[in-house]
Amino acid sequence: MKVESISGSTVFVIDDDTCLRAALKKLFESVGLHVELFPSGDAFLGSPIPNTAGCIVLAVRLPGMSGPKLQEELAKAGIRVPIVFLTGYGDIPMAVRAIKAGAVDFLTKPFREQDLLDAVTTALEQDRSRRAEELKNATFRESFDSLSGRERKVIAQVAAGALNKQIAADLGMSEVTVKVHRANAMRKLRVKSVAELVRMIDACEIISYRAGNSPAAPHPRA
Repeated sequence: MKVESISGSTVFVIDDDTCLRAALKKLFESVGLHVELFPSGDAFLGSPIPNTAGCIVLAVRLPGMSGPKLQEELAKAGIRVPIVFLTGYGDIPMAVRAIKAGAVDFLTKPFREQDLLDAVTTALEQDRSRRAEELKNATFRESFDSLSGRERKVIAQVAAGALNKQIAADLGMSEVTVKVHRANAMRKLRVKSVAELVRMIDACEIISYRAGNSPAAPHPRA
């Protein structure tokens, strides 16, 4: 287990069993994790979520809102904290539904501590990767937004597969000017190849446009 890769992260334990919450807090803190405890889903929803990598260890049966219902509500709200389910009452259909809805794992009680630590480690690594990708995309959108109108038009056609001479003819500029705008745009966007450019434009869902239309504007995923 790579403890150094998850230390400093937060585990949100949501379970109505006071003794289990205390035991899980001790377990997770032993590997350097920050732990926050909640007796119900409603209590969790009423608290702010730190802007750090984290995961939720969630009981299926809870007073008020059930674990699967909380998972559903978090998805509706766009809160993408990975979930590891714990239950003493689970069945295969329930586990399948939870995993299909995005849960990282579904463990039944009694569980091995190492199995839970492994599941939490996987969840935290997923959240770290997601956050890193979102930061990269946000940086790309900001850089794209900083391009001049001509740079945007040139780079849109580059991403569409047009050659420099085709772009020059379409935009009414010299091929040398196209090359200058292309090089400047690629530098500002911090991409080293057309393949990387296309991948980032697709990942960021940046609206492309035809020559003569208004400059494209980046927009975030829903």
